[in-house]
Amino acid sequence: MSFKDKVVYQIYPKSFNCTTNKTHGDLNGVIEKLDYLKELGVEYIWLTPIYPSPMNDNGYDVADYTNINPDFGTMEDFDILVEEANKRGIKLMLDMVFNHTSTDHIWFQKALQGEKKYQDYYIFKDNNNSNTPPTNWTSKFGGNAWEYIETLDKYYLHLFDKTQADLNWENPELREEIYKVANFWLEKGVKGFRLDVINLISKPEKYEDDLIGDGRRFYTDGTKIHQYLKELNENTFGRYNDVITVGEMSSTTLENCIKYSDPKEKELSMTFSFHHLKVDYKDNDKWSLKDFDFLELKDLLSTWQVEMDKNNGYNALFWCNHDQPRAVSRFGNDKKYRLESAKMLASTLHMMKGTPYIYQGEEIGMTNAKYDNIELYSDVESLNYYEILKSQGKTTEETLHILNQRSRDNSRTPVQWNDGLNGGFSEAKPWLSCIKNYKEINAEKSLKDKNSIFYYYKKLIQLRKDYEIISNGSFDRFLENHKSIFGYKRKLNTEELICLNNFYEEEIEIEIEELEKYDILISNYKNTNFKQNIVKLRAYESITLYKK
Repeated sequence: MSFKDKVVYQIYPKSFNCTTNKTHGDLNGVIEKLDYLKELGVEYIWLTPIYPSPMNDNGYDVADYTNINPDFGTMEDFDILVEEANKRGIKLMLDMVFNHTSTDHIWFQKALQGEKKYQDYYIFKDNNNSNTPPTNWTSKFGGNAWEYIETLDKYYLHLFDKTQADLNWENPELREEIYKVANFWLEKGVKGFRLDVINLISKPEKYEDDLIGDGRRFYTDGTKIHQYLKELNENTFGRYNDVITVGEMSSTTLENCIKYSDPKEKELSMTFSFHHLKVDYKDNDKWSLKDFDFLELKDLLSTWQVEMDKNNGYNALFWCNHDQPRAVSRFGNDKKYRLESAKMLASTLHMMKGTPYIYQGEEIGMTNAKYDNIELYSDVESLNYYEILKSQGKTTEETLHILNQRSRDNSRTPVQWNDGLNGGFSEAKPWLSCIKNYKEINAEKSLKDKNSIFYYYKKLIQLRKDYEIISNGSFDRFLENHKSIFGYKRKLNTEELICLNNFYEEEIEIEIEELEKYDILISNYKNTNFKQNIVKLRAYESITLYKK
C-alpha cells in the first residue's frame, strides 16, 4: 500500500467539536465534521488519546488502554466513527502512549500494593537509605525525574509528569501486554498508529547521573530501541499491509530516523522529528525567546529531505501539532499577512517529500491564543514554567509574553467553526477559552471564500495525488544561502518542480533559467510578477513552478 500521496489530519478531540454542550469535544463531534474533512481531502485522521485518563497531561497519562474516556463518548461511538469515516474514504489513526502509563493505571496501582509482577512493569529503584533520587535526571516537565513512594521505600522513574510512570520494556511480559493493546485496536479497524515519544522506551542498563546534561542522552534512541520496534511491528501492525505508523521521536538523530523508517528494517512507516521547531530557541532553551533562525530552518528541513531520501528513510512533514505553537504566528505574520503567510507555509511543507500532517485549525489559519492572564492557561508544562520563570526573576508581563509564544495551549484552543457563541465549538464555556479572533477566523467563513486558506490546502492535497513528482521526486537544494527565500527543486524522470517561498515582507527578485518553459502549479497570489527570466516575490509570496 502506498501512503506517499496521502495526507493526515490531526484531531485533538478535547478541542475539536462538542455535541453535548459540555466544556470539551467528543467523538460524536468528530463524526459530525467528517464531511468537512472529506471536503478538505484528507485520507487519515489521527486522534490524540481518547482513553480513560485523569487528564493531567490531556490524555497522554493513560489509565486504561482499551477503553474510551467517558468524556469523549462510548466504545459504540468509536465503532460508529470508524464506520462513518470508512464510508468517506477516511481511515483512523490512534495515538499509542507506550513509554508510560498514568499512575492511576491498574498495573501501577497493583505495583503500589506491593505486587512484584507489576512493579516489574515499571522502573522502580530501591532507596538504599540514601534519601536521594537514583539519578539527577530532569523530567521533561521540570523537576527531578524520580518520585519517592514512602510505603515501598522505592523511587519510580517518570520522564514526564510524576503521574506518568515509565514502563519497563526490558520485561517481556510487559511487551506482550503492549502487543495485546495494539492488536485490540487493529481488530477494531484502526489503520494507523502514532507512537508517542517511542524512541525513549529503551532505558540504559546502568542508571547514572548526567554531569553534562539533563539525562536524555542515556535514554534517547537507546541500545535496544530497534529491537523493540521490530518486535512490536512483527507482533502487531506488521501483519497488515494497509496500516501506517509514525513514531514521535524526541531529541533523535537523522541516522536513527533513517533506520526507524526504512521499509526493509520493518520498524515504522515514518518519523516525526522536531529539530526544525527549535530554531527559535535561544541557547536551545524552549523558554528563552529569539527570532527564528531562517538559514538554520532551511538547512535542517533540506538536510532531512536529502538524507532520508538518499538512505531510504521517510519523513512525516509538519509545522503544527498539539504540542507546538501555531506556525502562522511563529514563522509567518498572523496580522497583516496572515492569509499569505499561512498559504506560503503550507506550500513550503506540502511540496516536499514525505507525508504531510495538518493540525486542526491550521487549514483555516488559526493563530496563537495570546492570553493575557495566567488563569486562562491549562497546560501542566506552561503552569510549571510560569512559576519557574517567575522564580528566575522575570516579571508577570515578561513571563506571559513567553507563554504567548511557547505554551502548548496555543494550539489547544477550541476549533473556530463559525462566528457564533464560543466559535460554534460548544454552547457551554469551553475548557480552554476561545481566541478572541473567532469572528474573523472560522471554518464557515473559510468555506464561503474560494480564496481562503482552506481551499488552498484542499488544492495542495489534490496536487499530491495528481503529480507523482510531489510524492516521489528527488529533493535538491536551491538558493540555499538566500536570506529570505526557501527554494528547492524536485525531479522525477523528465519532470521538474521548483518551489519558491518568501518568508519575509520585503519583495525579492529571483532569476530562473528558461522560465518560459514552466507552468505555475500553485501560488498564493492571484497574479504573478514575471519578466523574462525574473520572478518577483512579494510579501510572503509562494510560487510552485512545474515543467514536464
